[in-house]
Amino acid sequence: MPTSRLAGRRVVVTGAGSGIGRATALRLAREGARVTALDVVPAGLAELEAEAAADPGVDGRVHTGPVDISDEQSVVAAVSAAVEAGGGLDAIVNAAAIHYGDHTHTTTLARWQRIIDVNLTGTFLMTREALPALLESEHGGVVVNFSSTSAFFAHPYMAAYAATKGAIMSFTHAIALEYADRGLRAVSLVPGGIETAITGATPANLPADVDWDKFAKLMPTLRRGKFGGPDDIAGVVAMLVSDDGRYITGTEIRVDGGTHM
Repeated sequence: MPTSRLAGRRVVVTGAGSGIGRATALRLAREGARVTALDVVPAGLAELEAEAAADPGVDGRVHTGPVDISDEQSVVAAVSAAVEAGGGLDAIVNAAAIHYGDHTHTTTLARWQRIIDVNLTGTFLMTREALPALLESEHGGVVVNFSSTSAFFAHPYMAAYAATKGAIMSFTHAIALEYADRGLRAVSLVPGGIETAITGATPANLPADVDWDKFAKLMPTLRRGKFGGPDDIAGVVAMLVSDDGRYITGTEIRVDGGTHM
């Protein structure tokens, strides 16, 4: 694994207390980045801190902090602190998200709104607050947002989640063009078939009368149908944040082990 590709880069990662966010924070730090790892769950951040401290490749480059991405003041404070501590910002990775499974006809407005508040509005708020510093990056600022294969392909009981992920993809296209002449790159990562806290909790979050046959098409084809892991996503994020991704913007990269070929 490269160890200096991201030397000197300053990166904010949300959802860093678990899953893809945690794996990404550690991977970027191992490649030389100074990472501000943010999450709303203190216990997750504590676990990340312990893992980072035990990894000699991280070498003290992971710094944690709290944020509720659905709360504007929390976002303003967290991004401001990260920019001040790092003396600027070169990339943001918006990995934080929540997921609930419901029949659409029984989805409450409160549940619908909560998913939008975290997944979509949270991505907007974090990006908005990061943009001024990203536009000053000497490397060219990078925004990596997380969409989902549910934005492209039918995933049952996930209408609200899919709606937010499709909107994130459109939002990413818009800012990629808006700021391209100022050196900013913006890309949507599209995971599928990845074992995370969200996928692990999916069965418990589905309706009691779930039809499991509807999930048959959601299995990966690589690795004999086994799900990938957070590290499979983290490596792609590292590429996008680095100069190896310098000609990639305004698009999506799907990482799903061939689930949706």
